[in-house]
Amino acid sequence: MSIYLTLKWLHIISSVLLVGTGLGSAFYMFFTNRSGNVQAQAVVTRLVVRADWWFTTPTVFIQPATGLAMAAMAGLPWSTPWLAVSIALYLVAGACWLPVVWLQLRMRDMARDTAEAAQSAQGDGVLPPLYWRYARWWEALGYPAFVAMAVVFYLMVNKPTLNF
Repeated sequence: MSIYLTLKWLHIISSVLLVGTGLGSAFYMFFTNRSGNVQAQAVVTRLVVRADWWFTTPTVFIQPATGLAMAAMAGLPWSTPWLAVSIALYLVAGACWLPVVWLQLRMRDMARDTAEAAQSAQGDGVLPPLYWRYARWWEALGYPAFVAMAVVFYLMVNKPTLNF
């Protein structure tokens, strides 16, 4: 297999992991947050943070490394319209993801502490209002990040001619 095809394979697999982990995490956190079960929220927020570290973080680096290497090998300048828009949208998604990571860490800690306090009869099992404020921000940042990545998928596959 050529270096280009190896890079392409890594690029595709990492893009699936990146978007798939994000969508799966969003699905489980979205519905668990609406369950009213603080024990479930403690477990799911912990696992979402873990998935981000194990899957999302490596792919955040693999994606641009493989994509830009393939573009260079194909002789495509970064100013190629579909590539430039893809890079810009990837940066938008990243700008949304960085605060989401911070929010997830705080939400994980609040859910864990609330669940532990409820289990030991030291608390009422009700998450603080700050958790719900963070959850709203977490969700609000997730939508543009997902849309940006969906458009990047379209651009990556179709490589349309864009006129600016």
